[in-house]
Parts: sequence; C-alpha cells; structure tokens
Amino acid sequence: MIQVDNLTKSYGSTKALKGVSFSINKGEIVGFLGPNGAGKSTTMKILTCYMPADSGTASVAGFDTFSDGLEVRRHIGYLPESAPLYTDMPVVDFLKFAGTMHGLGGRRLKERVANVIDRTGLMSAVSKNIGELSKGYRQRVGLAQALVHEPDILVLDEPTSGLDPNQIIEIRDLIREIGREKTVILSTHILPEVTATCDRAIIISDGKVVASGTPHELMQKGAGRHSVTVTIRGPQKEIEHALAAIPGVDTVHAVETDNSGGSRFQVNAASSQDTAERVYFACVENRWVLTELRQDGATLEDVFAELTR
Repeated sequence: MIQVDNLTKSYGSTKALKGVSFSINKGEIVGFLGPNGAGKSTTMKILTCYMPADSGTASVAGFDTFSDGLEVRRHIGYLPESAPLYTDMPVVDFLKFAGTMHGLGGRRLKERVANVIDRTGLMSAVSKNIGELSKGYRQRVGLAQALVHEPDILVLDEPTSGLDPNQIIEIRDLIREIGREKTVILSTHILPEVTATCDRAIIISDGKVVASGTPHELMQKGAGRHSVTVTIRGPQKEIEHALAAIPGVDTVHAVETDNSGGSRFQVNAASSQDTAERVYFACVENRWVLTELRQDGATLEDVFAELTR
C-alpha cells in the first residue's frame, strides 16, 4: 500500500531525509518511530502530498505522490500532529464540510458523517462547537475527518500528543479498531504506543531508517545484552565484588538499600543464559538472604536508545 524508495529532503543546509526507504503492506498498523527532528513528520508530509521530496520516489495505493497527488489524497486519511480544525464550527457541520471537500454529497455524505460520528464516539459532542471540546475529543474529531471519505490508508502524526492517560487509551483502542480493515501508519516518539498498537515498527534516526520489524523482533536485536535485578541481605561491598566476579558479568550497579538491610543490584551481563542461576548459587555459597531475583530482557526502549543515540 505504501512504497518509499531513497527519499531525500533538505531545508536549506539541513538534510532532513537522507535516503529513506521502506514499504507497508495492506492491513498493517505500522509505527514510524524516531526522536524529535529525526524526519518523521517530513516523511508524513511527503506521503500525503503536502510537500515534494528533493529526490527518490513514494507511492501510495499504487499512485505516485508527485505526479498523482489527487489520487493519493483520495486514498489517504491524514491526521497531522496539530489537527487543523475550525474551532467555531459545530462538530457535525465540520464533518459535512470535510466530506464535501472530498467530493461527497447528498445521501452518501449524510451516511458517512453519521458513520464516523458513531465510530469515533462523538455522539455526545455532535452539536457542540469544536472550540468547546477537550483535547481528547478534538483528536476524535480529527480522526473522524480523516475517515469521512472512507480511505484505504490512514496516516497519523503523533495522534496522542498532549492527551491524558485515559484519552490515550481511548485513541489507541480506536486506532486498533480502525486497523482491522485499513492500513495505518502511525508516527510517534512514544514507545508504549507502538507495543500497544502496532504490528510492526520502523525506526528512523538522523534522516535514515535504522531498523524495521515487529516490536518483538526489534527487542530481539538487544537480546545480546540483558540484566538481572537482585536484592540481597548482607555486606553490600562484599556482595558487589562477588557479583562482579561471576563469569559473563560486565558491570554491577548498587541501585538502592531497603529498610530491612537488603541491597538491590543491577547485574549487566553478556548473552549468557545462566547469569541468574549463578547469582543464586553465589548467594547460597555465601549464605546471603536472597529476597528478589529477576532477569530482564532488552526492552524496545533499550533498542530505540541504542539505535538513535
């Protein structure tokens, strides 16, 4: 549904995109990740025909974003980071206006407006002016206008930015529901958004794609390093030295000391699978009281930090 090949884009002397390439299949919900300034929004603007690339190609639903811009727009629903809403218009009038701009009219327009109002949970706000709505409801209105012409592809740029935790959950549920029948590309720098919502993630850094895969596959990239969290009652320095001497252990950090005299350590090791077992036997051998032992794998945050650092 989306094919991007070697996109470049510069703003003056600043190169925002440096040969970005990726593809997205029909029915996927794909997270487009990267730190601020990585080139996410620039890529979104090129895909939605808001601006041209300097070089490279991008096609949406088989149509070129440069030469077939009108066809691309017919197949895309777009929600920018700051939803472009007319705050002095009632919700229903704004959605009718958005539908009309996409060529809808008559009975079809009424059906589509009623459908997106129901689907995005806007029934209680339908007659209110958009300016009276909370940020969460404004995002719902933005999603509704992106869906009103029934596009094949939904492009969302930071759709949960500025929302409270309850609103974030509501918007995530909406995106998952929409993703059952549409292709969704979701630009964000909030990593829990990806693990909770997306089938696959593409990570961009400094204008280049640095990784692509399912959240699980990306976390496997960091599986060469893992850590063990352990809490032990006993002499802290002696314990720290003993843990550091375990084969395969790279570093040991004392994290905190609890009121019962136990010290918590983070033991960072290579890919050895028996680090936790060796920590346990070290406690048995020295007769230390072990109150916590947890082996932690690499998280998406770990992989993201390593790839974009």
